[in-house]
Amino acid sequence: MSYEDIHHGTAYGLDLSPDAARAPRWLSQAASTITPFLSRYGIVITFLALWQASSTFGWVNPSVFPPLDRIISALWTAIASGAFVDDIAISLQRSGIAFVSAVGLGIPLGLFMGQVRAVERALDPLLQFFRQTSALALYPVFILLLGLGETSKIFVIFWATLFPVLLSTIGGVKEVDRKLVEMARTYGAGSLQIFRRVVLPASVPAIFVGLRLSATTALLLLIAAEMIGANKGIGFQVMNAQYNFQIPLMFAAILLLALLGLAANAALVLLQRRLCRWA
Repeated sequence: MSYEDIHHGTAYGLDLSPDAARAPRWLSQAASTITPFLSRYGIVITFLALWQASSTFGWVNPSVFPPLDRIISALWTAIASGAFVDDIAISLQRSGIAFVSAVGLGIPLGLFMGQVRAVERALDPLLQFFRQTSALALYPVFILLLGLGETSKIFVIFWATLFPVLLSTIGGVKEVDRKLVEMARTYGAGSLQIFRRVVLPASVPAIFVGLRLSATTALLLLIAAEMIGANKGIGFQVMNAQYNFQIPLMFAAILLLALLGLAANAALVLLQRRLCRWA
């Protein structure tokens, strides 16, 4: 048996050409590409496939759980006809104003409280008390104080989204490595320089955790706010479709909310990667 026989695969009765010998390498490359995708999204794909099959073949009641193709068709029809366009704009306006207001107040206040420990100790019990109070439980109070218009809806979303970003910012400032602060002082940095060059950059990852939680909370509270005393918005469309037994349209509105939440989270993750390249 010669080396050439072994090299070309003719030994032991095997006749493997160079192209055949390269085939497993292509398969391994394809497997290395598909495997990470399936490990991340395999359960989601299986769940969606089971939903479609169980509704199509009558394993579950299709009037209650319509197949996914009907839901997607209802969503496309509602967007293409313009039925959801105004609702999307109004919902994004409500949640956007509340989210931006919570960020505008929560991050500066959190940075201040994280730096000044006396203020943080004094206000922390009050913050913890209000944080444990459900915003939905306070929604009737907000309606009594602010009326049943846009202000109460925006304020209840603002109330719920304020605490995640505020507490995450405080925690991020408190977890800054004290050795870095001491080293900056040793090199003659002032308080403002230490805050700008050390404390603030080190707090950014924790701040973004709070931002992502707040964005999710804003969409969750948006639904509850629009289900009470609203005549526009995605949450209103969910309730209206349920009252009229338009189940595919109801699931289409829910799917739209999920897609908006994923888009908001992806945008914040992308922004975090750009701002935290050093991490």
